Amino acid sequence: MRLVLAALLLLFIGLQYAVWLGDFGYIRLNQLRNDVSSQQIENTNLEKRNQRLRAEVIDLKQGTAALEERARSQLGMIKENETFYQIIQPD
Repeated sequence: MRLVLAALLLLFIGLQYAVWLGDFGYIRLNQLRNDVSSQQIENTNLEKRNQRLRAEVIDLKQGTAALEERARSQLGMIKENETFYQIIQPD
């Protein structure tokens, strides 16, 4: 009787190990859920960035306002017959 009880106890411990600590156990499942959640957040942020870039590409292709704004701010360009004034603030 003790031998059967010991065998059942070992079987129970082995099954509990598989449920909690095994490759497909509860702890691994929670870790994978957290990984999926963080990946979904990252994907959402990247999708928002992609939408902004798409809008910017469409704006650059269709109109000259965005192109002109980029030329002015990033390259320091001005239009013909414009006067450029630079105001320097004293320290």
